[in-house]
Amino acid sequence: MRGDGEAGDMTEVELIRVKLTADQDVFVLRRLGRAAAELAGLESQDQVRVATALSEAGREVLGIGATAVIALGEAELLITLEHSGRPDLAGSEGMKLAGRLVDEVTLAEGRVTIVKRLGPRVKPAPVEEVRGKLARLAPISALDELREQNRELAETLQDVLHLNAELQETNSGVLAMYNQLSTELEETNRGVVALYAELDEKSSQLRESNEARNRFWATVSHELRTPLNSVIGLVRLLTGPGGDPLTEEQAHQVSLIGGSTQTLLELVSELLDMAKAESGRLDPQPAPVDLARMTDQLHMTMHPTSERVGVVLSHEVAQEVAELYVDEGMLLRILRNLLSNALKFTQSGHVRLEARLDGPVSEVVITVTDTGIGIAEEHLTRVFEDFYQVPGSLQVRYRGTGLGLPYARRLAEALGGTLELTSTQGEGTTATLRLPHYTGVPELERVLIADDDEVFRAAARRMLHGFAVHVDEAADGAAALDLMTAGPPDVILVDLLMPRVDGHVLLQRMAEEDALSGIPVVVVTISPQRAPDNRVVLSKHGLRREQLLQAIRRARGAKG
Repeated sequence: MRGDGEAGDMTEVELIRVKLTADQDVFVLRRLGRAAAELAGLESQDQVRVATALSEAGREVLGIGATAVIALGEAELLITLEHSGRPDLAGSEGMKLAGRLVDEVTLAEGRVTIVKRLGPRVKPAPVEEVRGKLARLAPISALDELREQNRELAETLQDVLHLNAELQETNSGVLAMYNQLSTELEETNRGVVALYAELDEKSSQLRESNEARNRFWATVSHELRTPLNSVIGLVRLLTGPGGDPLTEEQAHQVSLIGGSTQTLLELVSELLDMAKAESGRLDPQPAPVDLARMTDQLHMTMHPTSERVGVVLSHEVAQEVAELYVDEGMLLRILRNLLSNALKFTQSGHVRLEARLDGPVSEVVITVTDTGIGIAEEHLTRVFEDFYQVPGSLQVRYRGTGLGLPYARRLAEALGGTLELTSTQGEGTTATLRLPHYTGVPELERVLIADDDEVFRAAARRMLHGFAVHVDEAADGAAALDLMTAGPPDVILVDLLMPRVDGHVLLQRMAEEDALSGIPVVVVTISPQRAPDNRVVLSKHGLRREQLLQAIRRARGAKG
């Protein structure tokens, strides 16, 4: 570690050597170490750290022929303690303390290397100047060293007091900020409480409004439909056979009265049906249905209307969907609505109903296609909004109530299916009804879906339509436990990731209770993995009806 005196020629330049033979030499080493650190450009606290580290390490090698070499590198201050022995230095208290004060302490055979790195902005004094100043430092006594250490301790204490004062100021600022935030939070909480109170009031008003509306619908049902039916009956008596002859103008006026009354009756009926749908009272009652016979009857009842407007009405039902298991009344209202719309908005051409089976997804697909006036793309989604009517001269000519399609979609969803429209303005429209395909009686009485994903629960409910009589839903494991305790289902679909009580905990609690341990389980999760107790596991991604039903059968078979 010797240098030739030029800092630019060697990586490390030796500044001074000190032999450590007596306690006085340790004091000298401490003083030289601090001076070297100061000349190297280190701050006051780092100077004290270097001096203290040299003092502690020097005492550990004192008396074993040690020599201290202080050197300056390009970016560090190095002190090497060369000694003739003592292998247990690594565990000594002095070396441990030195290691905490400097950047690095390396122990090798006969050598201890202490490193204190210089910062990137530190500019040491010229080497010759450092050497000269270190050489002029006279040896000092123990008393002088003690005084020097006391001075350093006083400076450190002063720094600590200064830092403590700054800390107190910071704490005062933090406390003031905390008080301010607490005040603002309290005001926000009062606002939230007031908002909740307002929401409760609005909810109460909404409930009262719904009750008033229900009473209104009940009144409308009796007070409007009865006289409207009477007017229609009187019109038929006047215009039918056996009545007094009417002039052409009288017959025309009476027919106008009958048509307006019929339109008003349809409007009242649709309003009542919509009210029933919104109140959640659409409860499908599935039963075997002859779809081929139903379409034949619709063709017979609506065919005269199609002939009057010069439209060809046709239908075709594939053999595999000729018989369905569905609520007959709901399906009939959907098809009648779609055919009525198609005939109303088709001036010439054809209206065709087709029913087929979509094998890959096991769904019944019923399409009603017409060559009518069509719907612009920007209105395709809005026609399912209540009372919405497509603007335009042709639409005004055939204007309806704006409730038929929304009601038909609600019926389709109640049956576990979907209803969509595709159209090209001026060319025609296609309405596509998709329903789960099931032809037999339900296999299960009750299925429970435990999943926090509302979209998946709705999809699973559609898949189970016709397979289970009742489908219950729970948004987490705790709600599922309550439902199962009230009445065990035939099978439960469990998602492993749920709030409050997740799927793993739910399965564990089911296993611990005798009344619940026998319930078959199908795990349906976004990331399939090996479920507890080797249960049946399905992935939500791309799940099909047949996959779900087969998994349920396997789970029940395993329990059986």
